[in-house]
Amino acid sequence: MIEIFYKSNGQIEMSQSVAVLSELTPEMVVWIDLFAPTGDEKRSTEAFVGTTIQSRAQAEEIESSSRFSETDTAIFANTNFLIPGPEEYSMETVSFILTDNVLVTLRECPLRSLTDLQRRILAFPKFYPTGYTVFVSILEQRIDLDADMIELMSKEIEQFNRKVSLGEDINEEFLLDINQLQENTMLVRENIVDKQRVISSLLKSNKYPHSLQPKLNVLLKDISSLINHTNFGFERLEYLQNTVVGLINLDQNKIMKVFTLVSLLFMPPTLITGFFGMNLRLPLTDTWWDVVIVLVLMVFSFGAILLIFRKRKML
Repeated sequence: MIEIFYKSNGQIEMSQSVAVLSELTPEMVVWIDLFAPTGDEKRSTEAFVGTTIQSRAQAEEIESSSRFSETDTAIFANTNFLIPGPEEYSMETVSFILTDNVLVTLRECPLRSLTDLQRRILAFPKFYPTGYTVFVSILEQRIDLDADMIELMSKEIEQFNRKVSLGEDINEEFLLDINQLQENTMLVRENIVDKQRVISSLLKSNKYPHSLQPKLNVLLKDISSLINHTNFGFERLEYLQNTVVGLINLDQNKIMKVFTLVSLLFMPPTLITGFFGMNLRLPLTDTWWDVVIVLVLMVFSFGAILLIFRKRKML
């Protein structure tokens, strides 16, 4: 699908027809959004902007030269957009091409930040005169969403911490939930750092309008703040994980201690019954009080061991 945003009579209109490109000039077009495009849509866009659009494989490469590059006529930038799921997050790579004040975006899945911005462009066209402005707005929108995700993860960490403080059921499943939240935190941090690298490269570019540099500098400050939040959140999760592991180990040690003490308590009575159970002639046997003597010795030995354990505060 292709969506073309172009200027018309002081407004910005949107068209989903490739044929419109033949009637427009680069000065009229602000943004061309390619969402899982067909071959014809991609070729028509390449012909209109006069450059080749990167393939998905090229966009997903992690080298710096693949994430941001420039030619004599165009700027190419690739960055990841985080998609939250019910349990884990996923990454979607979006390609940006800027040429002659026209922004081209290439993506393979719906993204809320781009959809919201499309509505705003149609409602407030004067705030989006060029593709460069649209690109900065997309980054602003995306960083705001990343900040919301970090805030939600902070609340989850608070809930986990409260469960540990209240002594609720702490088990291996709870530990796995903490580990999953750690993975999500690392994905968010990676996603933010990727945008930091793109914005830093834009500030070094001679092609990007100097009038937008203050906005880019503000975005860099916001990103630095978000990175600090993610680092703090990850440290809290590590501390919480260590606490949970320690509590689980303490519970296991208590169980082993009980089994050990029970074994020690019953060891003397077991020794006595084993001794008097031998098929030999022993002292104090062959009388009617043999059973009483054995029972007394067993109870006495059990009580003596129990008293020793309690005095040493082992029970």
